[in-house]
Amino acid sequence: MNIESIRNYCLSLPLATEDTGLGGDYLLFRVCDKIFACYGFVREDYFVLKANPDYALDLRDRYNEISPAWHWNKKYWNEVSLKGSLNDDFIKSLIRHSYAEVVKKLPRTIKTLNPEITRID
Repeated sequence: MNIESIRNYCLSLPLATEDTGLGGDYLLFRVCDKIFACYGFVREDYFVLKANPDYALDLRDRYNEISPAWHWNKKYWNEVSLKGSLNDDFIKSLIRHSYAEVVKKLPRTIKTLNPEITRID
């Protein structure tokens, strides 16, 4: 996958937005103002995704392309290399997982007002 396909996929998720809230070097993808993915223009072959802590560790053990994210809470955030053998469907599943992890932590009132955010495939 490249950044354009990642961008398109992230923005296809319900209520997803993008901004450069960390400055011009990063493109952030958010749901209800919470980050679920980050792409750095400085290191164009990597992007950052959130994961369940146990799953984050499992991914790091199983895939050379996935490592703890630099300058992010390493308990939850992984850096995913776009150079390597990870296929597009797997990367999309990682994006969906990250999105779902963020949605899980949103207040119930937000989820009640926006039920589409809890129903992603």
